Amino acid sequence: MATQQEIGEKGEQLAQKHLLRLGYKIRETNYQYGHLELDIVAQDGEELVIVEVKARSGLRYEHPSEAVTNQKIKRIVEAADGYVQRINWQGDTRFDIITVIFFGDNFELEHFKDAFYPTL
Repeated sequence: MATQQEIGEKGEQLAQKHLLRLGYKIRETNYQYGHLELDIVAQDGEELVIVEVKARSGLRYEHPSEAVTNQKIKRIVEAADGYVQRINWQGDTRFDIITVIFFGDNFELEHFKDAFYPTL
């Protein structure tokens, strides 16, 4: 049985492949900002896309997207702000969530664009 870390890593790999198939450019993976991390920083045309990936084995508990709490959103936005400042990004930024649920050898991937908006 795979560990949660292995499931998470496999989910992030599948999310990256999904984004590349859609024509996104992957700018960063596992970007560290202090003690915070962004799973994937991508670019969709002229838009910067911050992607939070949630992967689970089956649906024993909650849907993976439900694990993106208000506190988690706050941390994602803080890390994204640090990234945007570091690269001096002047364009639009979007926050997406990709969920991956594994069912044995199969998986289901969902991509939620504009999943949340940062509060000012």
